[in-house]
Amino acid sequence: MPPLSNTNFEHFLLELPMKPATLIGIVLILIGIVGFAVGGFSFTHEKQDAKIGPLNIEHKETSTVPIPPILSSIALVGGIALVAVGARSK
Repeated sequence: MPPLSNTNFEHFLLELPMKPATLIGIVLILIGIVGFAVGGFSFTHEKQDAKIGPLNIEHKETSTVPIPPILSSIALVGGIALVAVGARSK
């Protein structure tokens, strides 16, 4: 497959199979479903407590960020609405 030149890329963007509203709606639906399924995400970071010469005292701290179900619901309903609007405007 030949590399996309600037004009080929612009041509590809102009002839997307779906309207932008439909694409954004699908992304929002996926985000809503993932938000309900996962419920949040967590991450770990290291904190340095003390450094005395060559001796380091560190600990790992895990933080959890919950995703409220209301945000997942809003993303899901908004996505469904955008897909419906995109399908109607053909």
